Amino acid sequence: MAFGAGFRDNQWMIPVRFSRRQAIAGLASSLALPAIVTGARAAQPIDAAADFGLDPSNPGDQSARLQAAINAAATEGRLLLLPAGTLSVARLELPNGLHLLGVRGQTILATPGEARLAHIANANAATIEGIVFAALAPEHAAGVNGLIEIETSTGITFRQCEFRNAAGNGIAAGGSALSIEDCTFDGAQAAAIHSQNGQGVIVRGNRIANCDNAGIRIWRDDDGPDGSIVTGNRIGRIAFADGGNGQNGNGVSIYKADEVIVADNVIDSCAFSAVRVNSGRNCQIRGNTCTNSGEVAIFSEFAFSGSVIADNVIDGAATGISITNLDSGGHLATCTGNIVRNIAPKSLNNPDTQPVGIYAEADVVVANNTVETVPGAGIVAGYGPYVRNVIVSDNIVTGAMIGIGVSVVQEKSPGPVRVDGNIVSGAQQAIVGMEWDKIVSKDLAKDAGRYPNVTVTGNTVS
Repeated sequence: MAFGAGFRDNQWMIPVRFSRRQAIAGLASSLALPAIVTGARAAQPIDAAADFGLDPSNPGDQSARLQAAINAAATEGRLLLLPAGTLSVARLELPNGLHLLGVRGQTILATPGEARLAHIANANAATIEGIVFAALAPEHAAGVNGLIEIETSTGITFRQCEFRNAAGNGIAAGGSALSIEDCTFDGAQAAAIHSQNGQGVIVRGNRIANCDNAGIRIWRDDDGPDGSIVTGNRIGRIAFADGGNGQNGNGVSIYKADEVIVADNVIDSCAFSAVRVNSGRNCQIRGNTCTNSGEVAIFSEFAFSGSVIADNVIDGAATGISITNLDSGGHLATCTGNIVRNIAPKSLNNPDTQPVGIYAEADVVVANNTVETVPGAGIVAGYGPYVRNVIVSDNIVTGAMIGIGVSVVQEKSPGPVRVDGNIVSGAQQAIVGMEWDKIVSKDLAKDAGRYPNVTVTGNTVS
């Protein structure tokens, strides 16, 4: 199969002399104080235990009591306080205007299975903080989309919450704008977070682990702007329980979603990719640390365009970075400033994956990267006739079997490839020409004249 085959006080105290005008203003403020105090008293929090009888020592279903408390708090615009302990609930409706606060790590809303835990629809403001959402028997909840399901809503915030053992997704959102911050996700059978047709999703500073199929999914039904930002998260141990050749097993998966930023995340031990962009336009993958990926660590595939892949660290993968699928319209990217090292001889999860540091096909600049220890090719430009407008310049490749490989198949009028200013060290073969999987030029610098689309100049080989 092709190399590129593919499928975010202290202050000093000083005396002050007041003017008459200031004194009058201060008096007016004092006279207004009782009204302010009265308003504050009217907005005192609701204590769900004292006011609605929620009792963590009661193992029975307390959904009705909690729903009544939720409705009252949202209607009156008051903060709802939940007690520490476990409350058995299911099928909660979280209305517009709700502000729900638990004791972080100690307030547990647990569903026994067979149903989603909570649902938000058509809301434009809701904040949930310090709650643990858990499925006690997820094996009995087949078909449940998420512990929390959100539809056509905006201004939704989850902060310092936990999501455990979700039967489907931890959070499943459709057509919504939400922020998920400083939360912990563990044990989702699908993804920790799944956004479909998002309207601006921010996923920031979360901890995600032990998901059966994905960490974060930013997906759309049809190609279009999404604008989600995924940044500062720790993601690890992502499996691909439902199989496939790339739709599962990814730390961050972007599908048909444009203008998504994935930056400054630490992503480890994903069965397939740390970050995978399928048919996304103008997506940026920047500054991520990606370790122990089971297939391609960072993948830009199929009908993508305008990918920026910059300043990432990749340590351990079957392929480091792949920018591919010219045949499906995939083109236009920059791949700069990345460190790629310790590529595995093969992928245990996708045997078609080849041991390559960086692979690029069409309208791509591969520059200023450092590639080290590859039991295959450090950098490859194209496969067969699938190569067009590729620059490979000012990279360092060390310890690769092949330093740089360029497809020199001349059918279908391949586009220009320029290889210059690179340093190749310790390679068995430095810069080679390839026809499909076969090396046909062991010294492409010497033989470039045979291939009118290829320019090889100014490289250093040692």
